[in-house]
Amino acid sequence: MNKPSQKAIFKRILRQLKGYRLLVALTVFFALVSVAGNLIAPVFFGQIIDLLVDGTAVDFRAVFIKFIYIGVTIGVTCIAQWLMNVINNKITYAVVRDVRDEAFAKLQKLPLKFIDARPYGDIVGRNIADVDQFADGLLMGFTQLFTGVLTIAGTLGIMLAINWVIALIVFVITPLSLFVAKYIASRTYSLFRKTSEIRGEQTAFIDEMIGNLKVVKAFNREDENIEKFDEVNDRLTKASLKSIFYSSLTNPSTRFVNAVVYAAVALSGALMLVWNTPLPVAFSVGMLTSLLAYANQYTKPFNEISGVITELQNAVACAGRIYEIIDEEAQTPDADGELENVRGDVAFENVSFSYDPERKLIRNLSLAAKSGQRIAIVGPTGCGKTTLINLLMRFYDTDSGRITVDGNDITQVTRKSLRKNYGMVLQDTWLKNGTVAENIALGNPDAALGEIEEAAKSAHAHRFIMQLPQGYDTVLTEDGLSQGQKQLLCIARIMLCLPPMLILDEATSSIDTRTELKIQEAFARLMKGRTSFIVAHRLSTIKEADLILVMNNGNIVEQGTHEELLEKQGFYSRLYNSQFAV
Repeated sequence: MNKPSQKAIFKRILRQLKGYRLLVALTVFFALVSVAGNLIAPVFFGQIIDLLVDGTAVDFRAVFIKFIYIGVTIGVTCIAQWLMNVINNKITYAVVRDVRDEAFAKLQKLPLKFIDARPYGDIVGRNIADVDQFADGLLMGFTQLFTGVLTIAGTLGIMLAINWVIALIVFVITPLSLFVAKYIASRTYSLFRKTSEIRGEQTAFIDEMIGNLKVVKAFNREDENIEKFDEVNDRLTKASLKSIFYSSLTNPSTRFVNAVVYAAVALSGALMLVWNTPLPVAFSVGMLTSLLAYANQYTKPFNEISGVITELQNAVACAGRIYEIIDEEAQTPDADGELENVRGDVAFENVSFSYDPERKLIRNLSLAAKSGQRIAIVGPTGCGKTTLINLLMRFYDTDSGRITVDGNDITQVTRKSLRKNYGMVLQDTWLKNGTVAENIALGNPDAALGEIEEAAKSAHAHRFIMQLPQGYDTVLTEDGLSQGQKQLLCIARIMLCLPPMLILDEATSSIDTRTELKIQEAFARLMKGRTSFIVAHRLSTIKEADLILVMNNGNIVEQGTHEELLEKQGFYSRLYNSQFAV
């Protein structure tokens, strides 16, 4: 994946807000009202103090009126802040919804090559945990960043109007906190990004362990998995502590600068009052009180902004991981052609493919399968057998070369028209939430119940189906059937569709030997007149194939019939004999 820069990510977040201009305008308005209210209140407090210490009789009526002004100001400010927070929440979660929708929609369009090359847990983590982190940072940014900037500008302006000398002192000292915050923030982005990546790795590991818990227990891998989880968890702890430690330095550093500012205002203002320093404008105890309040108001946003910067660093890092998925290149769009009246002539012409450009898998592969032929593909694990099947179905696109069906380049026809001409049974079963009948009729939804039952009988699945509570109307659950029964339903699905081409990738791997023999007979009848590609590890099951392709390291190293390959005493012969070695 291409990693966008921090600046590019931030610009992109701002672009996401364009669809919510009205809400942004409203939150700006209420922020202005809120800041104005906070700025006006200290003026009234200063005026009250001047009324109390001017040396004459206290005008309680004037004091009471000032308190009414303060009450109204605080009330309006509170309402404005509440409305601003409500709108900010709406903007934030609307943007987060849009990002999630965009990321999920992109996942539907990404090629399987992208999904297969990455841990599922990491992809899930990006769409859930990272988006949540992004939402938290964005919400804090909306709530505090804008109001903080307005407060700084407003308080500085009022302080200049009250006493420009003290305002200048404040203006000179305060930017130190910004430099401190910027220095720390520039170093925390990479730390937060690393934390997000390790969190994704942890999510992927947990997802894998839960999904394969039976395998873990079968091989007694609990202790090893705990050790690995502890190692990942320990790295996440260290990365999180490091990022949080450095980011948490911002607040105390800026608070120290703010304390210095407050002390400078108090000291300089007190000296001016005690020494009766000549000033172009009147200066009183009430004005000093207001200035101290404004000094607090002026410096407080720097603390908040420093915290916001930390959260924004985390949010931008998480947003970057989401945008990486959104920016990933989608699968090649479908062409307009349709594949019809298929005979089943399939050809590979100098096909090359790899998951990683640095590691070549299939290179310059050429083969031709005539209509009605049974092509068996054998070879050691990782040699490219299943990848070849994925290329046939166009789950993956070739890096170079082309694949044709009846002379038609499969990239020039729609994927739907290509795939509806294949019947596919894999080791991994594909069942949906629905009844048994609906699952068998997945490729032929208009099939009658009688046709569905005949297909199930051909696949030797009818007997166990009738033992289910509602027979063909039984709604399947995730753990309701054994792996072998699921595979039988997938075989029945093919028996119902009768497509012109078949792909059988260890189609009977989970079925008992007796049933397998019967299904092999049914497959033999089914394959007559149909181009069939058979991937098998048990070489005894493909003796009758018209052509056996022996693959190793992505290349076809031998091809021929079973007898021809045994006579060569080559790679196939060694594979075959190894299955019967004592």
